[in-house]
Amino acid sequence: MLERVKAALPALPPAEQRVAKLLLSDPRAFANLPVSELADRSHVSKPTVVRFCRSVGYDGLADFKLKLAGSVNEGVPFVHRAVDEDDKPGDLIVKVVDNAVAALLHYRNDAASHAFERAIAALSEAGRHGKRIEFYGVGNSGIVAQDAQHKFFRLGVHTIACSDGHVQLMSATMLGPGDCAVVISNSGRSRDLLDAAEIARKKGATTIIITASGSPLAQIGQAPGQVLLAVDHPEDYDRYSPMVSRLLHLIAVDILTTGVALRLGQNLRPMLQEIKRNLRSKRYAA
Repeated sequence: MLERVKAALPALPPAEQRVAKLLLSDPRAFANLPVSELADRSHVSKPTVVRFCRSVGYDGLADFKLKLAGSVNEGVPFVHRAVDEDDKPGDLIVKVVDNAVAALLHYRNDAASHAFERAIAALSEAGRHGKRIEFYGVGNSGIVAQDAQHKFFRLGVHTIACSDGHVQLMSATMLGPGDCAVVISNSGRSRDLLDAAEIARKKGATTIIITASGSPLAQIGQAPGQVLLAVDHPEDYDRYSPMVSRLLHLIAVDILTTGVALRLGQNLRPMLQEIKRNLRSKRYAA
């Protein structure tokens, strides 16, 4: 949560930056102080404190402080333990698993419920009215996009996954109001994804951005009518394969899939049961 605020700090207005700096200087105190005291210490108005909370992806001050309290008080510390060249397999097991578990627990506290609510609503409306839902990603994020498409097409919606930059641009150009483009990126700096997201937004589609706070791609997700699902972690994506980020992106996709399935409701059950029957019929006894 604090990593997200640090990443978003340069893009915040000066008044909201003062609130952010107060938070970073003493997160535990920030979680317990009333809004009037927070405003006084930051030398801003009370509405500015609330705007800051919304700018970094939360419903408001109450939601922000609830997540902050969980983040600073939880029992599992978030210490990213980098692997070393002389690590033995036993060390690798502990480090890789601990990093994944800690990242997932922190994401549980950091994930902005109101952003997921808006994303699920947009995707559900697209599915309900036969609109297009497209998933864009490159590299490791392209694999996550394929996983998302695999999950969503079973919900009976019109969906594709694109990992080629040229195809993404062409596909985004054909989107329109009511359609959704879900753009997935670890760094948030891929030129192809930035172009595709911007085209989809200009065509009137809802762009749902799954990426790191403060990145150029995240800024598109913060535009009016768009949705940013921020995923932040300390992983060095330039040096190693982005393992933790991929897990977090898959979790975000699972949350979206579950939410949309619940929204689409009873009509899904007969189809899903038929899919299971057909798959079962393809299994042969040894």
